[in-house]
Amino acid sequence: MKKLFRFLPAALCLPLLPLLLSAAPATPNPGLKYYYPVPAADPALTIEADICVYGGTPGGVAAAVQSARMGKKAVLIVFRRHVGGMTSGGLTATDIGNRKAIGGFANEVYAHIGKTSGFKPSQAEDAFIHFLQQAGVTVYYEHRLKDVIKEGNRITTLTFENGNSAKAKMFVDATYEGDLFAKAGVSFHVGREANATYNETINGIQFRNAHNFNIPVDPYHTPGAPNSGLLPTISSADPGKPGEGDTKIQAYNFRFNLSNAGTRIPFPKPEGYDRNRYLVYLRYAQASTTKPIIPFQLHNGDCNNTGGFSTDHIGANYAWPEGDYTTREKIFQDHVNYQQGLAWFAAHDPEVPDNIRALVNQYGLLNGEFPETNGWPHELYVREGRRMISDYVMTEHECTSQKIPEDPIGLAAYTMDSHNCQRVVIDGKIRNEGDVQVRVPQPYSISYRSIIPKEAECSNLLVSVCLSSSHIAYGSIRMEPVFMILGQSAATAASMAIDENTSVQKVAYPQLKKRLLADSQILTWEGGPTRTVIADTIPKGIEVNYTQASKTGDWIESASGNYLHDNDEAKGTKTITFTPDLPADGNYDIYLRWLKHGNRATNVPIELQYPNDSRSLTINQRTQGGWIKITNGTFKAGKQTTLTITTKDTNGHVVADAIRFVPVQ
Repeated sequence: MKKLFRFLPAALCLPLLPLLLSAAPATPNPGLKYYYPVPAADPALTIEADICVYGGTPGGVAAAVQSARMGKKAVLIVFRRHVGGMTSGGLTATDIGNRKAIGGFANEVYAHIGKTSGFKPSQAEDAFIHFLQQAGVTVYYEHRLKDVIKEGNRITTLTFENGNSAKAKMFVDATYEGDLFAKAGVSFHVGREANATYNETINGIQFRNAHNFNIPVDPYHTPGAPNSGLLPTISSADPGKPGEGDTKIQAYNFRFNLSNAGTRIPFPKPEGYDRNRYLVYLRYAQASTTKPIIPFQLHNGDCNNTGGFSTDHIGANYAWPEGDYTTREKIFQDHVNYQQGLAWFAAHDPEVPDNIRALVNQYGLLNGEFPETNGWPHELYVREGRRMISDYVMTEHECTSQKIPEDPIGLAAYTMDSHNCQRVVIDGKIRNEGDVQVRVPQPYSISYRSIIPKEAECSNLLVSVCLSSSHIAYGSIRMEPVFMILGQSAATAASMAIDENTSVQKVAYPQLKKRLLADSQILTWEGGPTRTVIADTIPKGIEVNYTQASKTGDWIESASGNYLHDNDEAKGTKTITFTPDLPADGNYDIYLRWLKHGNRATNVPIELQYPNDSRSLTINQRTQGGWIKITNGTFKAGKQTTLTITTKDTNGHVVADAIRFVPVQ
């Protein structure tokens, strides 16, 4: 029966899930689609509950389970056929930041799975179904929100395309897009605010070097000839000025799960395959003379984008947040075609360098996961949709702990992380714009007021995913464990509002705090700075940290979220390459940073590469640490310099943190 469970939609496993019988999808397997026809309900149902949660994300599951645990009749209403959102849809290399910042229901989920990262998507859906069943929550699949009916500032009814409706005292919007609160007339923002809007420094348009072209690539069909037109995927629009706001959003992709086992599923060639979509990648790959440019991570399990041209479909998703379902289906299929075509192109196109094709062809889709869609994830990674605007907006200032909310309901701890938003031409060369990766100094609190609308707009709605936040702050908050934390806290507040017969805005925070703590939520960070202080007395220079590096193999993020390590496993299969964007060729002092520890390797190989110079070094990470100068200024570095840490034959944990290149006058 366990095997059957993984190969059918969870709600169809009737012997395992008797409490979810009414939730069975109404259609046969639709294949790889976001939106598809669903027959009208016959007869039409009026679903009644105390708390109605719309959205099958981890935040939605957490809210529904917590509502039921607090004695309320809870229903979870889901757009398609699965629960768990991206956690069961491919994103299993969980972005956490600091493991100790996760509390409550999220901890229960990871304990049930048995790990916080590197699990299979089906294991995550098993866990979510387990807790929904245990709590007695009925899940209604394939219900697409049609309208929201209000009386004054209160929602009374949700109507769905299939003719059903839902009535409740309280509602939770747990969608990745903010569909419920938008239809309820709640204020929201799409895109990036200008830095000036909230007095931030890393919002708006950002030209940075991470996930970018680290060698010059000509953007024109005929190199050097602007009149020949731009290659596909490049925007001709004015990119704007740094710090300005716009309506662009960070790129989406599918987090496909790969395998190099003999049972792997070969990369499919999509219908309507167009190799012209990948001419930028081809030119980039052919231009590199130092290392193969692989267009996505190659390792077993969840694989994300990497480098300047990858699975992130930059600029193709702008219409998604406010688009209707038909529009989103077109965007979904375009992303399917783009990413499947990219994998096919890298594996089979004869103009792709032989060594790249050989590497890519060692992998395919993980067999046994996503059987409905032949191994391809059913969930598109919607990294950012609408963001509510309430009386409290989370910003960069909260992320850096410069401002601390008085009404915390949970912690976030991950890097302020935005993927690229546009691909443009700068000085005749291709550049990506929008990628930001800036660490937060320690876990920080999220305000209760940021998950509730302004009372005049809606008094019985909470938002556990698309909360009130600036773009750059959302880049840190938008992690699946945080959505579970916020979902649990939202449901707790909704239940208390029902008990107190009041609005969500007037819930007594002292009582809310008391209940959240009783349910193992962590509201404030008491552990001090998460990074062991390393004296930064070295000269300033060009720094690259591990989040900006390219990796092979399965590196593990530290519990503090501040460096990577190889877990002292699979020696020789893991490398991490730092590529600085140096202003000019010349001599540099090169510093490497790591924290020393008794379990570290004493013989870590370092390879420095430049067209006119190369050097092999060995460093000891066990008895020394901090910022260590590994060259004496005689290394001539430049635009194509790389520093690679390898793990072959090492005798302990290998750590990868950051490098700094300091020009020698």
